[in-house]
Amino acid sequence: MTQDGKQQIRVTSSHWGAFEVETEGGRILSARPFSEDPAPSAIPAAVPAAVHHDSRIARPSIRKGWLNGRQGRRGEDSFVELPWDEALDIAAQDIDRIRKTYGNEAIFGGSYGWSSAGRFHHAQSQVHRFLNSIGGYVASFGSYSTGCAQSIMPHVFGTDFISLLYQHQQSWQTLHDHTETLVMFGGINSKNAQVSMGGITRHDTASWLERFRAKGIYCLNIGPQRGDAPEGCDWLALRPGSDTALMLALAYVLVQEGLADEAFLARYCTGFDRFRPYLMGESDGCPKDPEWAAVLCGADPQQIRILARRMARTRTLITVAWSLQRGEHGEQPYWMSAVLAAMLGQIGLPGGGVGYGYGAIGGVGKSFRALQGMTLPQLDNPVKTVIPVARMADMLRFPGARYDFNGQQPCYPDIRLIYWAGGNPYHHHQDLNALHEAWQRPETIIVNEPWWTATAKRADIVFPATTPYEREDIGRSSMDDYLFYMPQLIPAVGKARDDYAIFCGLAERLGASERFSEGRMAAAWIADLYAEFHQTAQAQGLDLPDLATLKARNWVRLPLATEGPDTTLFARFRADPEASPLGTPSGRIEIFSDTIEGFGYADCPGHPVWLPPSEWLGTATAQTPLHLVSPQPGDKLHSQLECALADSEDARPVALMIHPEDAAARGIADRDLVRVFNSRGACHARARVTPDILRGVTALPTGAWYGDPGSAADADGNPNVLTKDVGTSKLGQGCSAHTALVEVARLTQAR
Repeated sequence: MTQDGKQQIRVTSSHWGAFEVETEGGRILSARPFSEDPAPSAIPAAVPAAVHHDSRIARPSIRKGWLNGRQGRRGEDSFVELPWDEALDIAAQDIDRIRKTYGNEAIFGGSYGWSSAGRFHHAQSQVHRFLNSIGGYVASFGSYSTGCAQSIMPHVFGTDFISLLYQHQQSWQTLHDHTETLVMFGGINSKNAQVSMGGITRHDTASWLERFRAKGIYCLNIGPQRGDAPEGCDWLALRPGSDTALMLALAYVLVQEGLADEAFLARYCTGFDRFRPYLMGESDGCPKDPEWAAVLCGADPQQIRILARRMARTRTLITVAWSLQRGEHGEQPYWMSAVLAAMLGQIGLPGGGVGYGYGAIGGVGKSFRALQGMTLPQLDNPVKTVIPVARMADMLRFPGARYDFNGQQPCYPDIRLIYWAGGNPYHHHQDLNALHEAWQRPETIIVNEPWWTATAKRADIVFPATTPYEREDIGRSSMDDYLFYMPQLIPAVGKARDDYAIFCGLAERLGASERFSEGRMAAAWIADLYAEFHQTAQAQGLDLPDLATLKARNWVRLPLATEGPDTTLFARFRADPEASPLGTPSGRIEIFSDTIEGFGYADCPGHPVWLPPSEWLGTATAQTPLHLVSPQPGDKLHSQLECALADSEDARPVALMIHPEDAAARGIADRDLVRVFNSRGACHARARVTPDILRGVTALPTGAWYGDPGSAADADGNPNVLTKDVGTSKLGQGCSAHTALVEVARLTQAR
């Protein structure tokens, strides 16, 4: 940051990539694409307006009713601004009161990890380190994006899903060189791939798919939206929630026509003999043939047979989007995709088998040498209670109640205090009107946040936090080969402080200063973390600049790109399953799991099955005849920067995709304002009438900030006032956002 206020241009990094930032006089003037990025995201264009938006939190603020004896309701009260010292005193006193009265199991540490691509100022690490320094907290398992998969896939492949996802999937180059048929359940959408954990510098997902098609690779997009894959890909329009039925029908054809790889199933898998009777209808009298599946998913039976034959006779990669496990019984399509790939016998072959999350984030498909480091230690958490992240509202509603989760039956803790830093649960969570009621239960909610988001408005104590542009940091991702010094570009806006400074102030008041900070300022932490990273890199033969040189250069590209047999998922297992067994009880791919069968869950038995969701087109009614899906937005990451985007009258409310026949039946024209509603809530949207969505299905992207809970409808178009807050199953307890039926009406006709 210049001291004289002169104009300056520096590069910084973010979860949506690197970009150039022009500053002058303590303000960000513009954000421009990074020269090394072949297809930069447009998201940074909103950064200048968002950083200086009037929704920034100027000073520490405490809810007036909470100050007056914890009266009033969160989200329906005004705030009082206080000096930092006074606000920190009040917060520390209440944290201390709650931990001494109820114990640290009464504190929930909320965060979601997406607030900054910087390694030190990573809000999730900061809040967890702080809470551990004062005795611990109740943590959460998984994510809203992949929580269901994180539960089921270790039972199938014996591998932690996160490491499977980020470290072992096949590279784009491997697919280009070997794949002949690419079957994409849920598509591969470059809109989603514009972001990645820790940053994605070179956006190349779309260009790889273009190269696939140019080479003649057959690319098939299976799902309700044509736009989930690039133009030129074939589209099999499928009803939401019916993917497992289609996979079962494909598997049926493989067995019926003698196309299944029996040798692979015998050597590398266990349990096919127990799955086959279900598949062929011998155990329940219902063969899972293409005619059966066609009724459920809408695909033509002959088309299913042709696809199965093609998959068996060519090198085929099945890819599965994260969206498939974000609905009731989301475990089933993920498990069944592994079974289908095993039946093809191509798991462990270059360009074949199965892959998860291509296009979900930009890092999947890239192949780099592992280079760990620059992680802020979070200290040990003495509290061992962990809840599935998507069951947060149930935790608040039902303290002490037992619930099933992945073979266990724990109790929900009695949460008296929530501390949230980095993230907006009123973006991620389902059934927000119900969450608003559950959110009233804790005694105290503290939030660190730059903007007056829905979460900040529903807190008791709000500390204004800096954005990544108001502090220095190091940008680095294990899924990227660039290293960034992220300079402080402008002074802190208003009275904002970074999370580390906020937690230092609280730790000092709670007698945990030395344990939390170890006597180091933020700059010293950054220097020490980088020094360790530098040493690790040198031990691996990598020559990195020292910190002073990196600061001067702003960024460097590291020689980390790799290509070889290790980029083929399960190649070692295929080469020698005895020497390199999987981490499952059998050491093999578990088509049938004795472990899961032993749990006794009707909603997730011992092998993949078709289980209809409670809300889908098969259960549509006159009141709710349309299936709603809620994909990620294209103009931002989750709900970040929404304040700037919401200022555009043309962009809000959010556009709702609807098929022309569904629109015509309701008298809706393109760009009409509409009301989307069901028994859980309602929101406004702007109709986008298009044939690129399956009839009977609507799509409303997430990301609009949840508004006034007292209004009849969310004015900006937040789909999570409509979504259903139930677990995927007793096994996964993941998010079921895509299990939702709605009705749509022109706004003037809304009732």
